[in-house]
Amino acid sequence: MESNSLHFATTVRTLAAAARSRGLVVPGFRSPPKLPGADRTIRRYGDGSTTVAVVVKGRPFQAVTADLIEGVIVANDLSGGEATRTRTWLWEAVVTAQAAAA
Repeated sequence: MESNSLHFATTVRTLAAAARSRGLVVPGFRSPPKLPGADRTIRRYGDGSTTVAVVVKGRPFQAVTADLIEGVIVANDLSGGEATRTRTWLWEAVVTAQAAAA
């Protein structure tokens, strides 16, 4: 079984590649958030970059993945149907990568 930190890194790489292939901005990803008690934080910087921080330890990895995907959505200011299609597409990229690694 893969460690949580390795699983996190693999998922981040998959999401980053998928987002880039769609011409989306790829936020920085880190763990854990600096804000105590938060499962996910998203920080925007003056230069336009975004960092998504999520708690990995003690959470189902599907919840971690959902937070990472939502970070991509927020970093790209997506909403409505475009956000829904992108979420679905990013989930499919993660599931496909996980199946290929199994």
